Amino acid sequence: MSDVISVEGLVEVYSDGTKAVDGISFQVNEGEFFGFLGPNGAGKSTTIKVLTTLLKKTAGNVSVAGFNIEKDADKIRKVIGVQSQETVIDQDLTGRENMMLQGHLHQMGGEALRKRVDELLNLVGIADVADRRAGHYSGGMKKRLDLASALVHEPKLLFLDEPTTGLDPQSRAAIWEYLSKLNKEERITIFLTTQYMEEADKLCERLFIIDQGKVVASGTPESLKREVGADSITMTLEDGGASTETTSKAKQVLGGMQGINQVIESDGGLTVYAKNASTIIADIVRAFDSNGIRLSAVNFASPTLDDVFLQHTGKRIRVEELNTKKTTFARFGAARRPVRQ
Repeated sequence: MSDVISVEGLVEVYSDGTKAVDGISFQVNEGEFFGFLGPNGAGKSTTIKVLTTLLKKTAGNVSVAGFNIEKDADKIRKVIGVQSQETVIDQDLTGRENMMLQGHLHQMGGEALRKRVDELLNLVGIADVADRRAGHYSGGMKKRLDLASALVHEPKLLFLDEPTTGLDPQSRAAIWEYLSKLNKEERITIFLTTQYMEEADKLCERLFIIDQGKVVASGTPESLKREVGADSITMTLEDGGASTETTSKAKQVLGGMQGINQVIESDGGLTVYAKNASTIIADIVRAFDSNGIRLSAVNFASPTLDDVFLQHTGKRIRVEELNTKKTTFARFGAARRPVRQ
């Protein structure tokens, strides 16, 4: 399987001296669904801008679809599709007119273009509103129109820069379905950047997790989660971690307990990794009680991509994206009871 994208030692330094991308290297195989996962400011969008010829690199060697990024920029633009974070559609045109305009920009026309537009309108589920002004579309419909517009000229390589940010869960799931179909049935190579762990886990065959312009981990979603090697137990201290003394005392208690592999302080609480998480929680709660440490909540979950990020960086990607399939033990006065979410 040949590389459709090859990047060696890519560096991007902004005019103010900020190093947005710091010497990353990777290859994307033809037909692969490849992803960058990381928080805002990690360097994801900057990398895509370089690969799509929108930004000149500072250093490194980059080729896209077999073309040199600097010498053959025009050739690259003809064979790629791009959907940026911001929806790029004309609000005054209808959905169909937006797509016809995009086709004309790619020197397409006639019956072939009309057929392609109809095909894509059906694919993304907006055929029934195709002749309404795009300004009246919902956010999810605009995103789907934007995606369809990026596909008019039948690119074999599609770049998606956080394509579902800000969408409701239903619209996000619909776009995931379309993207998976494009990759599997039409064998379009897709390069996705995202902040959403579930999106990366569901769609990507292979992931690079990046932070502050550097790759911190890479592999398939399953292999990355297996590397964690234990379930996570996340504890929120009653004072929200405001007391350094309390946090230090809690870490000391946990460090003396058997079965705990690692303790990480983050987000006003502590995360512990243990292979017997469901059974060790009771021991942790008793140990904390005997040492006067009060908890507002304790939960445990199987390893997620957020745990991978946490272990490599000491922080979480997005706290609200934590696995919801977890058991929480919350304190109500002096009593505790399990609450299944």
